[in-house]
Amino acid sequence: MVPEVEVLSKETVKPSTPTPDHLRRYQLSFLDQISPPVFMPMTFFYPPDPDSRFSHTDISNKLNQSLSENLVRFYPLTGRVKDDFYVHCNDEGVPNIGARVKGQLSETIRDPAPKELHKFHPYQLDDVKNFTVAVQVNFFDCGGVGVSVLISHKVADALSYVHFLNSWAATTRPQPGRIHSWPPVRLGCSLPAKKNGRIQKRYWYSKREYCDKETCVQCLSSSCSQSQALSAFFASRSKPTPKGGSATAGLYFREYKQNSNSSACRDSGKESYDVLSPMRDAIRKVNGDYVTKLQEGNRHLDFLKDRSEGVSRREVVSFSFTSLCRFPLYEADFGLGKPIWVGSGSLTFKNVVVFIDTSSGDGIEAWVNLKDADMAKFEKDKELLSLLSPIPNA
Repeated sequence: MVPEVEVLSKETVKPSTPTPDHLRRYQLSFLDQISPPVFMPMTFFYPPDPDSRFSHTDISNKLNQSLSENLVRFYPLTGRVKDDFYVHCNDEGVPNIGARVKGQLSETIRDPAPKELHKFHPYQLDDVKNFTVAVQVNFFDCGGVGVSVLISHKVADALSYVHFLNSWAATTRPQPGRIHSWPPVRLGCSLPAKKNGRIQKRYWYSKREYCDKETCVQCLSSSCSQSQALSAFFASRSKPTPKGGSATAGLYFREYKQNSNSSACRDSGKESYDVLSPMRDAIRKVNGDYVTKLQEGNRHLDFLKDRSEGVSRREVVSFSFTSLCRFPLYEADFGLGKPIWVGSGSLTFKNVVVFIDTSSGDGIEAWVNLKDADMAKFEKDKELLSLLSPIPNA
């Protein structure tokens, strides 16, 4: 249970140096234009330091100062999205909320429900408006700190998020660190989905236990990552159904020459590998030629149209996987040390699974977002749940 969170301050942080006139307009690619207006959420939790001489005010001031300096390098994040077409880099600034958490950090991260983590966020994930980024710094009564950063998916992907975060952290630390600049490349997009009747839960998978499974052996022999193998295993075990009837539960791979729909056939005895093989082949096709054709736009839009029509006809249920594994999330040191846990939140989309490395690096957290009925079935799958390990901080 996440304790009560009380908002203490609201302010807007602007870049320390005005954005030059020739950089005032940041054009969004067509992928960004059709991307849904939703925040990507992460909260970084730092343990109390009994030897610290800094007050909450000192920490807030330092974070504000370094954020202001960092926004000069990431100038689109100081602006506002206009008509889903471009970012007006007008230095309007980043909303920054200071909050008090009436409780202990250790109790909060023991086993939090994803929906409870929204208390640490400055806004609801679908309340983007025209913002690009928003921050909330949460101070626990015990001295711990939770830094929540939301970035609009219209202007950044996960890689951009991590670049911005670690650049901000490096600017805050007294010792020099690697500084990144805007903009990294963005090549992803997703479709909006209804929020009604969905639930998200967090699971923890030990890499050692998972590697004992047949799926992982097939994965390693096929040169696939553990997150890919876990995606295949999840897809083979999960069959979300549309309202009012049955449909093929498919996993789409975005390769516009042929949009692979790999059905989860549980009678084959090799269902995980049946998903793994086309996933690996589709990823291999993402090369220079793919990007060149992607920039034309038409084929990708045709794929999205076909997929939407299939969902509308209830022929296909979309199931999406995304992995943040091996991203340096646990390197974000603001001078408070490295985070003891990085948490996300209850996403606004159904049928989504997000993989994140555990803080120890020897496991993977799976944040599973399903409809209530599908989650109930999911939690009864004994083979899938046999991979679970006790949550480390529970």
